[in-house]
Amino acid sequence: MNIHVKNNVAWVGKIDWELQKFHGNEYSTHRGSTYNSYLIKEEKNVLIDTVWKPYAKEYVENLKKEIDLNKIDFMVVNHAEIDHSGSLPELMSYIPDTPIYCTEYGIKTIKGHYHQNWNFHPVKTGDVLDIGNGKALVFVEMKMLHWPDSMASYLTGDNILFSNDAFGQHYATGYMFNDLVDQSELFAECIKYYANILTPFSPLVEKKIHEILALNLPIDIIATSHGVIWRDNPTQIVEKYLTWSRNYQENQITILYDTMWNGTKVMAENIALGIKKEDSMVNLKLFNISKTDKNDIITEVFKSKLILVGSPTIGKGITSATAGILEEIEGLKFKNKKACAFGCYGWSGESLSKINTLLEKSGFTLINEGIKCLWNPDNKSIENCKKFGAEIITSAL
Repeated sequence: MNIHVKNNVAWVGKIDWELQKFHGNEYSTHRGSTYNSYLIKEEKNVLIDTVWKPYAKEYVENLKKEIDLNKIDFMVVNHAEIDHSGSLPELMSYIPDTPIYCTEYGIKTIKGHYHQNWNFHPVKTGDVLDIGNGKALVFVEMKMLHWPDSMASYLTGDNILFSNDAFGQHYATGYMFNDLVDQSELFAECIKYYANILTPFSPLVEKKIHEILALNLPIDIIATSHGVIWRDNPTQIVEKYLTWSRNYQENQITILYDTMWNGTKVMAENIALGIKKEDSMVNLKLFNISKTDKNDIITEVFKSKLILVGSPTIGKGITSATAGILEEIEGLKFKNKKACAFGCYGWSGESLSKINTLLEKSGFTLINEGIKCLWNPDNKSIENCKKFGAEIITSAL
């Protein structure tokens, strides 16, 4: 199947309706995904990216229906990660001498994946590949967005930016264009994608976007490598990225907790009551860490100005679910966010100090030392939790 994008450009990728996990088991894809590959037919025929390895044979067989493989003049690999380059070995078995254009680091990465010495042509920002009929591809390095090899390719004349992972989202849809899909679903997947994958590189995101804008290239379409193609007001997603890259936060407080015998859950719920009594307008959300998808949690942390993390003390530490989400949070390098800890304990009570240490290590500003409760909360402890929540609003924010 191909989908007409514009003039002589077609989508020749794969819609993966069944995908539930990505990056191994590191990223949840509740709405599936797409692997977007594009075929340009001008005087020279260009294939931009391929699809994930499990679909390689299907992809190549479908591609044969669109073009004689021997008539592909150039291949562009914007990013060597296997969800984009995974069909290269199958495809190159038919056309082993076809030139492959990618960054220098892309060559190293492709060789590292597939151990092949294909006909590589390294490119850098500003390099141009003439494809005839007055059109050309202009290459822009996108280092660390989100791998060292990443780049984008811009098609002159048609004004299409093939942005690879930037501006994409894991979203399976038969519509394929941003103006045709459910907008709430689309932007929910966009912010989740940014929060979980691009947050650590936010300073680079803003810098790179301004670098692209400085090229003064008109952009009519942004053709991503996952999810929809942006054709209606395509720069709206660029504007979102600029907003998200600037230490983003909303008027939201998120409470994360794990619990063994419900004591820490009771604390979470009563801290929440105190917060809402003091500030009815704040968007307050509670999540049981061990029962909630970790990527959905990360998205909510991304949107928050303050998070509270609660765990009972177990083995002089914290629960494995709490440790796991705090490990995720540390790697994402959130900025401009506050935090505090809470939890029940039986006889030693180390959970608060463990949580506080991990939050500080992750760059959060601690608003206090937290609150803990011996055994299961009694009426006095419950009132203290409510007071603790209220004080967060009145004195810490």
